[in-house]
Amino acid sequence: MVRKVYFNHDGGVDDLISLFLLLKMDDVQLVGVGVVDADCYIEPAVSASRKIIQRWGSEQDKANLAVAWSDSRAVHQFPKQWRLQAFTMDSLSILNEYKPLTVKEAPLKAHLDLVEILHKQEEPIDLLFTGPLTDLARALDHDPSIESKIKELYWMGGTFLDKGNVEEPEHDGTAEWNAYWDPAAVKRVWDSQIKINLVALESTNKVPLTLEVRDAWAAERRYEGVDFLGNSYANVPPLRHFVTNSTYFLWDVLTTCYFHKPELASSDVVYSDVIVDGPSAGRTILKEGGRPVNLVHDVDRDAFFAYMTGLAKK
Repeated sequence: MVRKVYFNHDGGVDDLISLFLLLKMDDVQLVGVGVVDADCYIEPAVSASRKIIQRWGSEQDKANLAVAWSDSRAVHQFPKQWRLQAFTMDSLSILNEYKPLTVKEAPLKAHLDLVEILHKQEEPIDLLFTGPLTDLARALDHDPSIESKIKELYWMGGTFLDKGNVEEPEHDGTAEWNAYWDPAAVKRVWDSQIKINLVALESTNKVPLTLEVRDAWAAERRYEGVDFLGNSYANVPPLRHFVTNSTYFLWDVLTTCYFHKPELASSDVVYSDVIVDGPSAGRTILKEGGRPVNLVHDVDRDAFFAYMTGLAKK
């Protein structure tokens, strides 16, 4: 049975690789793509998304998919040096071999594009968000009836660990970046009835991008898709001696692979809430009687990398 999914991402290397992998999944139909100006500069991120669909999408994908621009804005913006990676991704030779670019941009802004596509579906579909939840929150505010059109949400965001991955002035470091970008949007989604699968730092911290992984991809660069992985992740710094705020983990790809193959990871339902402002803005917290979410807290690292690389070889 084919699973339909709408993908909203924020243009980082991991987001664009997630789009590439979604197009490789046999029993998945991508029905829409939105890009938000968070961990990217949006123009090259939209351009790279269109080029990935043109390079690896089916004829149906190339004819029917259009990439929507988001006009959502940050409460707390990602660091500039991270956002610049979208320009390098957009300039990769493998994405610029075939011209002209025929995959279109969507006519509506991303949150309205999501509303329109959901209403076109006969049955509820899944949502995959690997960036902030702002476009979903805005879509819910615009048309609350779309809740009934959403089967499940898969989101890379949040953490219940004592330490998150935000290291910014006047913040206590307990939040995860996608939640910190717009904490009120997370709260809006938490206040909905949508079933949430939360791929948080608990699990993504277990899939760092190491030299061992890079070398494994280099050894199989004869496969076009694996070469694309290696060249794409050459944009981000290697992990060698210690973890820093810039250490790269496979946050979004783990979320994307969990959406398709949940047996790669372990999860449990927890009850939670979101802190919207103050020094802990964006922190997701455990709360008795709070909002239930399915928290992905562990992953079979070797199986994950094997699965990801296997998709890239197809």
